[in-house]
Amino acid sequence: MEDAPHKWHFVNSLTLPRVADGVGILRGIESNIKDIDGSIDLEEPIRQSLDIILTGFHRPVFAPRSIDENTQAMVKVIESGKVHVVTHPGNNAFPIHIEEVVKTAARENVALEINNSSFLFSRKDSYPNCCKIAELAKKFDAPISVGSDAHNAWDLGKFDKAVALISQYDFPAERIINNTTDSLFNYLKTKGIDIQDQFEW
Repeated sequence: MEDAPHKWHFVNSLTLPRVADGVGILRGIESNIKDIDGSIDLEEPIRQSLDIILTGFHRPVFAPRSIDENTQAMVKVIESGKVHVVTHPGNNAFPIHIEEVVKTAARENVALEINNSSFLFSRKDSYPNCCKIAELAKKFDAPISVGSDAHNAWDLGKFDKAVALISQYDFPAERIINNTTDSLFNYLKTKGIDIQDQFEW
């Protein structure tokens, strides 16, 4: 994406400490879904060096298409084995067949994000879709993540709207991959990423 960090930014993240000022640092990226085949804009050597890969639809890379094409792209990226979290899947600008996506996420153990920022700024019309995602994720045992999608330091860790939404469905805490530090590390272990012992708190 134009004006995105250069690949060296992600390579250099390997030099960062695992814990700084009491804050654990994961090496990760929010990548972009590029096409209906589920490709992402991330070179494979860099992908393999990172701890966690998020991906989603972003207009500069993937313009909204038909509900069938959007669904195909999202299903394919979930099935690719290259991502851990799909970001803001409830975005109404990119309509999807929600049940098909949730079932695929459950089968592949890929988390669907409930995005706090979606209810505050650019994706306010995504609330009904996010409700449906939470409802079906519980039904089909799909993992979710809760994200602030903070674009500034002051919004880091603000999940109140997202937590309120999933609380309506009594969503099981054990299926929220980032409910606790341990739950996130345990989820990553299921993806072959065993890094917990690198963090000295």
